[in-house]
Amino acid sequence: MNDKNKSTSFKKLALLFKNVENTNKRNKKKRLIGQFLLKINKDEIQPTVTFLTGKIFPESDPRVLDVGGQTLFNILESKKQATLAQKPLTILELEKYFNEIAQAAGKDSRNKKKRLIRGLLNQTDQLETKYIVRLLLREMRIGVVEGIALEAISEASDINVDLIRRGNMLLGNLGEVAEIALKRGKKEVAMIDVRLFTPVKPMLAEVSHNVNQVFLKNLEKIAFEFKFDGARVQIHKKDTKIKIFSRRLTDITESLPDIVEIARHQIKATDVLLDGEVIAIGNDAKPLPFQDLMKRLRRRHDIDKVMQRIPLKLYLFDVLFINNRSLIETPYNERWKVLTKICSEELLTERIITNSLSEAEKFLNTALKAGHEGLVSKELGSYYTPGARGKKWFKIKSVDHLDLVIIAADWGSGRRREWLSNYHLAARDETTGNYLDLGKTFKGLTDHEFKELTKQLQTIRISENQYTVFVKPEIVVEVAYNEIQQSSHYNSGFALRFARINRIRYDKGPKDVDTIKKIKALYRNKFKYKAKLET
Repeated sequence: MNDKNKSTSFKKLALLFKNVENTNKRNKKKRLIGQFLLKINKDEIQPTVTFLTGKIFPESDPRVLDVGGQTLFNILESKKQATLAQKPLTILELEKYFNEIAQAAGKDSRNKKKRLIRGLLNQTDQLETKYIVRLLLREMRIGVVEGIALEAISEASDINVDLIRRGNMLLGNLGEVAEIALKRGKKEVAMIDVRLFTPVKPMLAEVSHNVNQVFLKNLEKIAFEFKFDGARVQIHKKDTKIKIFSRRLTDITESLPDIVEIARHQIKATDVLLDGEVIAIGNDAKPLPFQDLMKRLRRRHDIDKVMQRIPLKLYLFDVLFINNRSLIETPYNERWKVLTKICSEELLTERIITNSLSEAEKFLNTALKAGHEGLVSKELGSYYTPGARGKKWFKIKSVDHLDLVIIAADWGSGRRREWLSNYHLAARDETTGNYLDLGKTFKGLTDHEFKELTKQLQTIRISENQYTVFVKPEIVVEVAYNEIQQSSHYNSGFALRFARINRIRYDKGPKDVDTIKKIKALYRNKFKYKAKLET
């Protein structure tokens, strides 16, 4: 342990970053991290763990630095080579700098941020600068995913990793959990529970592409709920205080004054945490596409105007806390009964309970015709497992496929850093013959396929930069996706939502890929059951 009066220099943490980055061995990464955490001071644990996982602030902290790459580039160009500070930058001083950068506001905020970053980087050597810049750009690339950090904390504290994981899911702050584990022990970690106004990671569902798969796993009666094309929301209410958090644990209360009013007047509980979803609605109360909902949720100003243009509907499907009592270890069907007692039927997600395949398929068809994504199946006795994707909940929705060509690939990070594993996908413009970008995905392939595809892509390389290799459009892949959205970010004018590579189509050439004409037709077709936002 460090002397209590002696702070740990950031240089030591930067050396840890370097050593962790330079090994592909998971156990060695965990050992290096665990040994470091045991040596530093109590108040340094939280920021250290947060930085290790590539974040500046914990997940539950909504602050952002709002610093662009060009700003950093300009500062680095003018950075003096020598370190000006007489004493080394410490971990806590770096945390303080980040807090001050995030707090910079007002007319001169841009210049204030620049001055703070310049002052910070003028205290650092080359190695320290490298990792601070990576943190600022959210591109740490040292191979410390959350799972490795969890295991490192578990081994260093000698506390079961599932208990550490549970604490993180409930607090949304792995650094805080690490501090509790390493300084206060197992008993304190076990006592972590749901608390109002601290967002909980939502329980997730496994994917199933048809109702029959769900029944094969369970012969008992199952609850089926509508699966919405919306945004997950978590509503925390205590007396007149109300906060709403997103799936990513961001505070979005200011964007949803209409939902706040619903929580205030239509939920008959004064001390409660609810799980639900909001959708945007258009003509005849039909749901609008997810992309239009995002226009509403991202708005921070002139909310009244956008509320009229993009009204929202709230659906509730779970209650996690009520009257100072956690319900996450209460069976789902009991939680539903509590929910029905505190809110009106119009706020409840539409659902049925059945063990009939035909009845469930009919209900799925009803959901799809209403413009929703599909269904979520839930075992009646299932507990609420924050952040976990278990076998108790399944989301059932149709998946569409396109044959697309790879036109570039990014080098991966962590375990995938030696492979080209994030693929730029394109469709063919039938008029010009050019291949137009529809977005990127790193999902779907095995490690062996990443390795083999990396070799193949390098043989058809056209050009490259530090992160991306641009290639001839030759390799065709079958891509599953959830939705086609309009996008000005890609030269096709469209983007695929939740794209995933199913397989490499060695039997097809670049002229066989799907066309922009087909993409446009598929985009128009989705409005058969959805509303279209009037421009």
